[in-house]
Amino acid sequence: MSSFSMAVRPIVERPSHPIDEDAVDLTENIDISGPSKDSEPATVDKDTGYELHPLPSYFADRARRPSAVRVDSDATLTFKDAMGATEPPTPVAEDVCKSIYMAPVLPMAAIPNIHVRGQAVSPETAKRQKRYSMIHFASLCWCFFMLGWNDGATGPLLPRMQEYYHINFSIVSMLFVFSCTGFVFGAGVNVWLNDKLGFGKTIVIGSLFPLVAYAIQSPAPPFPLMVFAYFLCGFGSALQNAQGNGFVASMHDATKLSLVQAAYGVGAFMSPLAATHFAGTRHWSHHFLISTGIAVSNTVVQCLVFRFRRQEDILAEAGQHPVEGEGATGQNIYRAIFGIKSVHFLAIFALIYIGVEVTLGGWIVTFIISERGGGPSAGYISSGFFGGLTVGRMALIWFSKKVGEFRVVFLYAVLAIALELTIWFIPSIIENAIAVSFIGMLLGPMYPILVGHASRILPPGY
Repeated sequence: MSSFSMAVRPIVERPSHPIDEDAVDLTENIDISGPSKDSEPATVDKDTGYELHPLPSYFADRARRPSAVRVDSDATLTFKDAMGATEPPTPVAEDVCKSIYMAPVLPMAAIPNIHVRGQAVSPETAKRQKRYSMIHFASLCWCFFMLGWNDGATGPLLPRMQEYYHINFSIVSMLFVFSCTGFVFGAGVNVWLNDKLGFGKTIVIGSLFPLVAYAIQSPAPPFPLMVFAYFLCGFGSALQNAQGNGFVASMHDATKLSLVQAAYGVGAFMSPLAATHFAGTRHWSHHFLISTGIAVSNTVVQCLVFRFRRQEDILAEAGQHPVEGEGATGQNIYRAIFGIKSVHFLAIFALIYIGVEVTLGGWIVTFIISERGGGPSAGYISSGFFGGLTVGRMALIWFSKKVGEFRVVFLYAVLAIALELTIWFIPSIIENAIAVSFIGMLLGPMYPILVGHASRILPPGY
């Protein structure tokens, strides 16, 4: 016959709960067994059809009062011989529990629904939502690959542009100046576009500007037109960068944030390999034909995957419901954003970081050629920098989490500055190439940390 035993903690006297002398001694183990042969005969309830047995005298005499079972005790029930039971045990008593049935444990596959945030989701729906989430993330990785491809091409092509256009360092630096101007302008306009058009339309609009820019750059136009094309690239990159980072940050997954930035590093690593080859040929500008093809594929992917929808609709498709924010809309949105003190510090940090990253990855080729006597293959050093950037964003995820994001940023910055000094004072191409690769690895994790921190401290909706 199946039985169970009850074991609870001893009674603890509290000011609001005086000790009840008639309560059950909770230091005891009470064994409550089913009806035996010597017990009184059972009766059948006419209304419910339950077979009722009288309680054992020990339990019946002392467990009548409500105070006999205390609410603040964490009683544990241990069922004996349950696995050997082939039929549900007879109910012990109507006052205690009208029916206790020993049902076998169901496997997870037999459970029809799972519940997420209060909504019933079938396993098939959950699987479909996960697939959509992976597709969204993969499309953004391709978008960031194109952004990295764009930034990685300039360095190896700079010496060739100087030779082709017969310009000095000051004039060719206008490429960086106008690219930065376009990026800053695009970052400001992004706030308004996101508010009016939403994520899906804004990121597609951003993908069109590099496409137009590469089409202009491909035939090696006059230098002022080349500079204007860099402005367009900067503007479009800002829109895609802001939208993509905001979308991935809303997933609340630091690993995905690092991986999507690693995709940027992969593009920036591969681009100098192609650009260095074209820099040594007559038609050096044909490198931008490859860029045009990548830009076309990026636009098509963003259109097909996101279908010009708003971010909340896309997240809902993947089973993630965005947090409702109290962000300002309309004309007050800029005032609300700039009213947050943390935004100013984040903007200053981002400006310095991106400036160092893009400038170092671009000008290192010119530095090696002019100051260290490097040859045409110096462009591959730029690939080493962005390759280190990629490795840092993937391999140092665990280290950044273990040390702490606040402390590790200072550690990376100090080490990167020390390595940069070795490039200045050690006249060795090999040492400089190795040092710049490690600088890239140390700078790599900083930007994902910046974006992740911004997503946590800024109010929802910004």
